[in-house]
Amino acid sequence: MGALGTLLAVFIFLAAFGLKLDREYQRGVIFRLGRINGVRGPGVYWILPFIDQKAQLDIRTKTVNIEPQETVTADSVTIRVNAVLYYRILSPDKAINKVENYELAVYQAALTTLRNVVGQNNLDDVLQSRDKINTKVQEIVDEITEPWGIVIERVEMKDVEIPTSMQRAMAKEAEALREKRARLIKASAEQEASIKLAEASQLIVENPVALELRRLQMLTEIGAENNTTTIVMLPSDFLTLAKRLSESIQVDQPKSHQHEDGKG
Repeated sequence: MGALGTLLAVFIFLAAFGLKLDREYQRGVIFRLGRINGVRGPGVYWILPFIDQKAQLDIRTKTVNIEPQETVTADSVTIRVNAVLYYRILSPDKAINKVENYELAVYQAALTTLRNVVGQNNLDDVLQSRDKINTKVQEIVDEITEPWGIVIERVEMKDVEIPTSMQRAMAKEAEALREKRARLIKASAEQEASIKLAEASQLIVENPVALELRRLQMLTEIGAENNTTTIVMLPSDFLTLAKRLSESIQVDQPKSHQHEDGKG
C-alpha cells in the first residue's frame, strides 16, 4: 500500500502540474522536446510535465507609440513626426518562432518605415495627406510582419513639428492667400456692380419716364414710413416732365368744353 500510495500521489502531482489554463485572449504555444507541438487555448488543457513547455502569448490588439524622430521631406524640410501603430498576433507559433522579440521587431519596422515614407513626400503632402501616408506605412509594415504571424491593423500619425522659421513663412503665405482671395472677391463684386450700373444706365436712356416714376414712388414710401412732411428738391427733368404733362391736360380741357358747348 505504501508504494501504491506513493505512485498515486506522484500521478496526481504530475496530472495537476500538467494542467494549464489560458484566458479567452491568451494562447499557449507548446514545445515538446524542443519542437513546436501546437497551439493550445483558450480554456483548460493538459501537457506532459517536464517534457512539454508552454509559451503564453496575448493575442489582443497592442499599441506601439513611435517616438518623435527627425526626418527630411522630399522638398528638403527637416521635421519631427511621431505616430501610433496598432497590431495583433494572428499566428502565435510564428510570432514566437520566426522572430526573437516580435514587439521590438514591430517597433523597429514601424520606426524606419515611417521615416522613409515621410521622406518621400513634400511637406504639403505630409500636412494635408496624412491618411495616405498612414495607409502606406500600414501596408509596408504589414508586409514586413506577415511572416511573423502579425497583422498591422492601423497606423496614425499624431504630430508633425516643423521649424519655427517655416511656421512663420507658412503664416505669411496663408495671409497673402487670404488677401489675394479678398481682392479677387472685391474685384468681382465691383465688376458685377459696374455691369448692373451699365444695364441701369441703358434702361434710363431707353425709358426716362420709368426713372421719374421710380423717384416718385420712393418719395411716397419715405413719406409713409416717417409719417412726416418731407420737403425735397425735385430734379429739373422731373419738373419739366410734370410741366409738359400739365400743359397737355390744359390744352385738352378747352377742347372738351368747346365740344360740349357745340352740343348745347
